[in-house]
Amino acid sequence: MGYPGGEATAVLEPAPRPFLRSALDEVRDQVRPLVGLGQSTMERPGFGMAVATVDGELCGVGDYQIPFPLRSLAKVFGFALAHAVDSWTGGGPQNPFDPLGALVTTDRLLSRTGDAAGALRAFLSAESGNRFLAEEPEPTETSALAQIVAGSEALDNPVPTVVDHFNRQGAITMSCADLATAALFLARGGVGADGTRLLAREATRRLNAIMLVCGMYDGAGEFAYRVGLPAKSGSGGGIIAVVPNQCVVCVWSPGLDACGNSIAGVAALEAFSTVTGWSVF
Repeated sequence: MGYPGGEATAVLEPAPRPFLRSALDEVRDQVRPLVGLGQSTMERPGFGMAVATVDGELCGVGDYQIPFPLRSLAKVFGFALAHAVDSWTGGGPQNPFDPLGALVTTDRLLSRTGDAAGALRAFLSAESGNRFLAEEPEPTETSALAQIVAGSEALDNPVPTVVDHFNRQGAITMSCADLATAALFLARGGVGADGTRLLAREATRRLNAIMLVCGMYDGAGEFAYRVGLPAKSGSGGGIIAVVPNQCVVCVWSPGLDACGNSIAGVAALEAFSTVTGWSVF
């Protein structure tokens, strides 16, 4: 299957909506007993899952239209946007998902745009088609980490400013449907929603590779074995997973395991990979 602006790649066959609907229904039934397990700051348990395909299909089950805070999921989009507005010499931080690397990314984006949080929100709005993205009121503090980075002279902007924009990026709220759609450039080889190239193919491959090996915290290795897809999780309970040249899957369920990953979300993606047969391995 090809994508706009890129050469054709024979990988996976297109999936019609009835197939996705039946797959998502089966996954929801399998993980239902796990919803609500684990640590959570949410007042109620929930579960939502959405699949957005490179052909423009969108299918979801459960709470897939309920917004939740991005938290660490913002790091994926921040790194992509930083490369889009200014290709880094050396490619930027080796691990943009590490808190220190993410702060460096935010600092770079702030220097190039003047408003890192606003630029990310505009980018996510354009890619998802949702112009009304909001922020939750109380983002997480990361001042101590920023002071460490500042001590190494890695930041160009004042520490409090970088921390504020970093926190506001993670406080943006989106639904599974919005996130799956916004991340489709990762499945399209770097091509954005408007059909123009957002990221170079090499940068897209690098970002997917980092997701595969680092995106699920200390659970990345087991997740790669169980699911076999590039993925990134966030403490808000969301996970995005990429099926190259095919689709992006987003699942949300706020109960977290000891690694900080959604218990029901990981199980859902494993079930989805098994039901569909989609894996990079």
